[in-house]
Amino acid sequence: MTIKKMLLASIAIACVTAPVSASAETADKKIALSNNYAGNSWRQAMLTSWDKITKDAVSQGIVAAADPFTTAENQATEQAAQIQNLILQGYDAIVINAASPTALNGAVKEACDAGIIVVSFDGIVTEPCAWRIAVDFKAMGESQIAYLAEKMPDGGNLLEIRGLAGVSVDDEIHAGIQAGVEKNTQFKIAGAVNGDWAQDVAQRAVAGILPSLPEIKAVVTQGGDGYGAAQAFAAADRPIPTIVMGNREDELRWWKEQKDANGYETMSVSIAPGVSTLAFWVAQQILDGQDVKKELVVPFLRIDQDNLEASLENTEAGGVANVEYSLEDAQKVIDAAM
Repeated sequence: MTIKKMLLASIAIACVTAPVSASAETADKKIALSNNYAGNSWRQAMLTSWDKITKDAVSQGIVAAADPFTTAENQATEQAAQIQNLILQGYDAIVINAASPTALNGAVKEACDAGIIVVSFDGIVTEPCAWRIAVDFKAMGESQIAYLAEKMPDGGNLLEIRGLAGVSVDDEIHAGIQAGVEKNTQFKIAGAVNGDWAQDVAQRAVAGILPSLPEIKAVVTQGGDGYGAAQAFAAADRPIPTIVMGNREDELRWWKEQKDANGYETMSVSIAPGVSTLAFWVAQQILDGQDVKKELVVPFLRIDQDNLEASLENTEAGGVANVEYSLEDAQKVIDAAM
């Protein structure tokens, strides 16, 4: 089964979807992507997926434009100013990966008041006028501890690698990990660092904290940091613990090498970066007059010991295990929420 089939198969379809065709109603519409950060492989894959799908949609005349914009720094104030500029530039819809769930609400409300459709994804906003495409990130964090509890019934010390400070995704995954530890008290968070969802940042952060840590049984992560953690443990000549991976190709490749060499076991979990393409199609469908619920949920993508090889084979070098959404796929997600 392909990664796309794996992900879409977990979406409960509430009704049979009729064949969908692109409507001329959106042929003159312009959609913008407001992105707050591009400093890791997940964000790069997200932008690549957006570019691939939206260029095709523009060439087919489905929309007039689908332009991506990324702020220079991960600052909510800068992204709010970016959104205000997009309002002035006359975009009909703005798709947002937000730096903060609340700090952008003023700018989002300005967009809505100007008649602009706002669809947030991954990093969602709480402003009621916006649509939200969310993954249950808390459940994603809890799933890591549940896996470790099954693998290590006696528990042990954990190192937690968090993401970008202040971003809702980081807060929610952290909350899930904390909830998992509260349910499985044989585990203890012995230390925590911010890895910014980037391998190089995570490697430096882990290297810096390792001398102060006791024996670590496992590392819980948020994505983009597993390989960096492994490199830090190896450089410190410390036993490499079970490291939860985040679906990046270098993580999966390292895991495969260790699995072949010594039977190393772990799991990998993340949101597919192609969720940006789902957000694009949701915005297009709203502009087309379709009734779309304000809250849409998509599953996270998990890779286990038995499907590692197939997942790695379908992941580009330097990339992330991914799925990109078509208009028909988006329609299924929309229908499932009705």
